Amino acid sequence: MTLTLSILLILTGITGIHSITTVDKVSVKAGASISIPCLYSSQYRNHVKYLCAGYYWPTCSYAIKTNQRQSSGKYSISDDKTQNIFIVTIKHLADGNTHYWCAVEIDQGPDVRQYFQLFGTRGEPRVKVAQQEVTGYNGENITINCQFTDPGKLKWCKLGRTCVTEKPGLIDGTKVSIKSNSDVFSVTMSGLRPESAGWYWCVKGDFQMPVHLTVTEKPTATPDPVTADGKMTTVNDEPNRSESFH
Repeated sequence: MTLTLSILLILTGITGIHSITTVDKVSVKAGASISIPCLYSSQYRNHVKYLCAGYYWPTCSYAIKTNQRQSSGKYSISDDKTQNIFIVTIKHLADGNTHYWCAVEIDQGPDVRQYFQLFGTRGEPRVKVAQQEVTGYNGENITINCQFTDPGKLKWCKLGRTCVTEKPGLIDGTKVSIKSNSDVFSVTMSGLRPESAGWYWCVKGDFQMPVHLTVTEKPTATPDPVTADGKMTTVNDEPNRSESFH
């Protein structure tokens, strides 16, 4: 065995294999909540997922796991096995930096994991959105506004897919365009499709903000009932008390 290969195997045993994709740095208002998506490889679909708190992997501590009762008021976790994504929600964020790992348990071997950092701030977050959960209608457009305070390159990325920058582009067949001014960039996704749904993030410089997009069919207006003679009837939630039931 060559020296290079020996060193590689040792490092693999120490650090684990990175088969998880998640954010790097997220800035959040102190005291608020944040949801972080963690994309994992399909072979880990039925494995236990968990959030580990701490800067150093060997000394981080379990915050919450998918196979344990979720009694914590600070953390929650859910596993979407159809999308191979587990989502951790962290509440009541402290002022200052906190460190976490998205991780998957491996029975025989080191757990796979990926580090991310949260920056709690009393001022304006580096990148923020009005809400992390947005809904768009199939075939229509949606615009998400990403506010920022720092300089740096801006991007709109889909978790585990591609990114679009200042030039219009496609993500999973959906056209994406970005307009920017001094403190906000607006992302417009045109002609939404079912494949457009999923987790995205605004990127400005070194910071990201996750956003989850749901795509549904637009509700249709229910026409008022019409009688046989063509006259409109009045819809009343109260039952017709003159009607008898058998």
